[in-house]
Amino acid sequence: MAPRVPRMPSVVVELLRLCVVIFFAGLGYEAALLVESSGHREALGGVDPLWVGLLLGTASGFVLGGVLGRATERTVARTERSLHDISAEHIVAGVFGSIIGIVAGSAVAWPVFLIGNRLLAVPLFAFVVVTLALLGYRVGVSRRDGMLGLFGASAGLAPRQASASVLPRIVDTSVAIDGRIIDVVRAGFLGGQMLVPAPVLAELQGLADASDELRRGRGRRGLEILETLKREPGVEIVVLDDEAPGVPEVDAKLVRMSLDRQAALLTLDTNLAKSAALAGVRVLNLHALALALRPPVVAGDEVTVLLTKPGKESGQAVGYLDDGTMVVVERARDGVGSEAVVQVTSVLTTANGRMVFARPQSIAGSRV
Repeated sequence: MAPRVPRMPSVVVELLRLCVVIFFAGLGYEAALLVESSGHREALGGVDPLWVGLLLGTASGFVLGGVLGRATERTVARTERSLHDISAEHIVAGVFGSIIGIVAGSAVAWPVFLIGNRLLAVPLFAFVVVTLALLGYRVGVSRRDGMLGLFGASAGLAPRQASASVLPRIVDTSVAIDGRIIDVVRAGFLGGQMLVPAPVLAELQGLADASDELRRGRGRRGLEILETLKREPGVEIVVLDDEAPGVPEVDAKLVRMSLDRQAALLTLDTNLAKSAALAGVRVLNLHALALALRPPVVAGDEVTVLLTKPGKESGQAVGYLDDGTMVVVERARDGVGSEAVVQVTSVLTTANGRMVFARPQSIAGSRV
């Protein structure tokens, strides 16, 4: 149940009513002036038309003011309920937009005071200002991140932190040597600007010139991967100078440069990823990505599946994991319709999905 919203204090309703009364009294006064200037004063039986206009306007304003005041009360209550689940950032961005709208409305509407009668000018001025304040609120809410970026710091708020995937990425040596980044880029999961610091290139060059054949092969592979990345569409390779010459180690240089440039660090080194994250760097760890995408089961795992139908080959039965992966179980056709504990023997990944092959350990209601 939604929390009960307290009613608007009656003094506020009466204040709103007073505003309407003053406005209609002003209208009545202006109408009386028109009647008096037109020479129809005698139509009122000698009664002063100014008093008649004021009384009629006040009475009309009093009646309509009560209706408008109570309608405003209900509207405010509904608005409060609708704002109950809206975040503070959302509201603050709207408030900043409203302030801009009020300033713009005041600049646009001030000529109405040239009318000369404040009883008419003030309500018109307020109407324009409120309309533009509402427009500013809506624009502020729809452009929340930009609005908080401009004004949020003064209110102790800031726009939502951008995802690390949209930041420029500083590439470390392990990513270049591993080479899987090419497949990730071609699959469309990475792109944009990739920053290669000079210390990384120097480290790869040092490996490529090493006397050890294995180290030499890793260095050359890393340089070739960077050259391939440079030719990939949607990828911009930018070589950076050593911007942290006072830092001796390459890993520490990468952390320092990532912080200074507010860039993400792209790495396969788990230890570097942990230390960089502790230092406040946004990290894209390809090793963590590989772990997240690993098969739900691997060879040697034991899982329980419901055997739902016979397989294509003799003696096979087929079941499915919770994610829909097909499990083909050898020597289990007699157990179709039963649950079986099976041991995974291999996992085959194809263009159409993943298949798991297994052998039965036990089948409910039968002996293996």
